[in-house]
Amino acid sequence: MWKYTIEVSGMMCAMCESHVNDAVRKALPVKKVASSRGKNETTVIAEAELDETALRAAISATGYDVGEIRKEPWEKKGLFGR
Repeated sequence: MWKYTIEVSGMMCAMCESHVNDAVRKALPVKKVASSRGKNETTVIAEAELDETALRAAISATGYDVGEIRKEPWEKKGLFGR
């Protein structure tokens, strides 16, 4: 599994976060997506590596500015931190 942290600027409210999340879900096969206007970022969890160009395009199409995309391996933490 992979975790992507994407810098997204221009989100001003919960609806903005929702627009970004929906765009990512529709464009790419993701397990989880969450946006934070306070942190100016969107976090995406996916089973397989994603096409970063498609990820950037999906968010840009919503009208927000996309900055750096950071990718790292991600492992789901089970109950009690196992």
